[in-house]
Amino acid sequence: MDKRKVYLSSAFGRKLKKLKKQEKTELDNAVLDILNDPSIGEGKVGDLLGVFVHKFKVNKQLILLSYTYDKSEINLLAFGSHENFYRDLKKYKKT
Repeated sequence: MDKRKVYLSSAFGRKLKKLKKQEKTELDNAVLDILNDPSIGEGKVGDLLGVFVHKFKVNKQLILLSYTYDKSEINLLAFGSHENFYRDLKKYKKT
């Protein structure tokens, strides 16, 4: 595992506080998967070029986790269900 620094966006941090313990454990596992292999996510194109999305399940529901990375850091941008995920991510990326 590389020695990358992990940063959370403010939106990511706010949603993180609202999670139940089981949901947080699943999210932590997904983040560890990304730390072990940042290329695990699907690279996006167009407006979201440079953003990767890793998909995992919590209580049988698909959750998407978006992030960017380079050799020194990983930026966790957002996570949530598929509904409006990309629309909200585009809004966040513009700011």
